[in-house]
Amino acid sequence: MPRKRYTPEQIISKLREAEVLLSQGQTVAQASKQLGVSEQTYYRWRKEYGGMRTSQVRKLKDLEKENARLKCLVADLSLDNAILKEAISGN
Repeated sequence: MPRKRYTPEQIISKLREAEVLLSQGQTVAQASKQLGVSEQTYYRWRKEYGGMRTSQVRKLKDLEKENARLKCLVADLSLDNAILKEAISGN
């Protein structure tokens, strides 16, 4: 069965639905089944996105993307630096 990928906005709306269902007296298992996700997925989403608004999630994802790009740049520069130092010491 293929995995369904949810956008952060969809995840937040599903978490809000789950909060409503839980406040109506349903268990986590019942609420997650009604949302179409596993209990583990619900808990993982709640840990990552709990209490966030959609604008905050968008900003977080943009920052994570930028951070990954910068880490890649630092790794490339460090590698170039190490190669140059090795070339200099060899001469």
